[in-house]
Amino acid sequence: MKLISWNVNGLRACKSKGFDEFFKTEDADIFSIQETKMQEGQADLEIDGYYRYMSSALKKGYSGTLVYTKIKPLSVVYGVNGLYNDEGRVITLEYEDFYLVNVYVPNSKEGLLRLDYRMEFEDNFRAYLNSLKEKKNVILCGDLNVAHEEIDIKNPKTNLRNAGFTIEERTKFTELLNTGFVDTFRSLYPKTITYSWWSYRFHARENNAGWRIDYFVVNDKFMSRVKDSLIYTNQFGSDHCPVGLIIE
Repeated sequence: MKLISWNVNGLRACKSKGFDEFFKTEDADIFSIQETKMQEGQADLEIDGYYRYMSSALKKGYSGTLVYTKIKPLSVVYGVNGLYNDEGRVITLEYEDFYLVNVYVPNSKEGLLRLDYRMEFEDNFRAYLNSLKEKKNVILCGDLNVAHEEIDIKNPKTNLRNAGFTIEERTKFTELLNTGFVDTFRSLYPKTITYSWWSYRFHARENNAGWRIDYFVVNDKFMSRVKDSLIYTNQFGSDHCPVGLIIE
């Protein structure tokens, strides 16, 4: 099976920059999207051969998640125990032997104005993932809005108090991993330096001054079924590039 995740930073804009071609070429079994920035009815989102599940923010042009899947899920849940649906942040699809959780983790914002909200989200979300793990395997994908280690960011020393690289956010990700989850890419490629997000400012992508903040994370028992973890650094269309997971 091939799974892909992409923060498109506005689906309608991305569709004008190569999204449809990438979607068709990769032919993923499950394709998760973050930051759709749209509501139902703003565009025709149906794709032949796929079931579609969408969660939109109440605020127009903000956040939002979407999943396309060839395999009909047993159930679909939006949010985390009823929370975070106002920003369309989480969709969980249940399959026969695993849960697929698509997430767009809140950004702590410039000046860390939303760091407290982010910390609350992290604790609730970690507890939620662990409750799922007690039932069956878990595949988590999405924009986690954190570069976990220094290897995951071009300029670690100058970003220590910037959203996405604070010790608070990095520690929360460590706490998640310590409960029995694995960062698939870093597990398979412990020394590889590559990124999934680049600022639109300062020619960051041209200079490869990026951050790795988009992930596939699985529970440790599922890791034996992971064949590869991919980062499509050459795919444009957003300030993020897609990431992928190949499982048996």
